[in-house]
Amino acid sequence: MIATFTVETRGPACHDITGKVAGWLREEGAQDGVLTLMVRHTSCSLLIQENADPDVQHDLLGWLDRIAPPADHPSMSWLRHRDEGPDDMPAHLKAAVLPVSLQVPVAAGRMMLGTWQGIYLVEHRRAPHRRQIAAAFLGG
Repeated sequence: MIATFTVETRGPACHDITGKVAGWLREEGAQDGVLTLMVRHTSCSLLIQENADPDVQHDLLGWLDRIAPPADHPSMSWLRHRDEGPDDMPAHLKAAVLPVSLQVPVAAGRMMLGTWQGIYLVEHRRAPHRRQIAAAFLGG
């Protein structure tokens, strides 16, 4: 089974897509197998992270901004790629640090995520974007 999910973003944020993916697995009648997700862009990421406390996502985004601030920050003056603005290359750096694809085991039609785990699209750009995530389920 193969599908594409679209996520509308409005700046840096963690977008929980767990329910959307779980619904697709249910609709398709997935049983046991492996789910692969891959974001089809170079300036955002996918992440499995805690879904209980929103401070986790807030702190994660803050940490990413500290390791890769906008190109107009003095510490980033060495960046050459600025074609789409000061957040362009830092977004690519963040996507190089975080995963852009995930594999999740599925048993009896349910993702084998831990109690406090969710799947997130992590947007690294400031401007709104329409992100696509390719999904493939292999199994029964």
